[in-house]
Amino acid sequence: MDESGMRYGHYRKILFCTDFSENADFAFDFAVDAALRNKGSTLFILHVIPEPDAQFWKGYIYEVGDIDAQARADIDQAIDTGYRPRVPESVTLQIVMRIGDAARMILDFAEQQEVDLIILGRQGHGAITQWLLGNVACKVSRQSLCPVLVVPLAFKARMPVAASPV
Repeated sequence: MDESGMRYGHYRKILFCTDFSENADFAFDFAVDAALRNKGSTLFILHVIPEPDAQFWKGYIYEVGDIDAQARADIDQAIDTGYRPRVPESVTLQIVMRIGDAARMILDFAEQQEVDLIILGRQGHGAITQWLLGNVACKVSRQSLCPVLVVPLAFKARMPVAASPV
């Protein structure tokens, strides 16, 4: 325990970051588990639209109307179908969207909100790609001021298969 009496691992604010990939979908179960184990915590779901994608959307996909509202509606739809049904009623949930560099937006949000744990999936990019461009999980884990749980999709193969009803 630290001097405040709070044990390490007591997470009040848990940040789950998603790009709506298969890996993020798998990592979400870890985020829900963390929220359930930490009664009274808040689970944030953060999706960052990369700036080039945001510019593409603004220029080509949504030529009329409120672009940000349409993007938000699309993201809300993905969250409503993929994540919200998997969150128990006892978990406080907040949805957040940002536009920009994913790693920077995640780190900024975590610092502003004083997040206690960040959970995200790790994509299977090769070593050369990581060396040239870096990746979000790597950047976040290196620069975060709080613990980061990076969930590789390969771990899914080690998970026990649920028994089918007899």
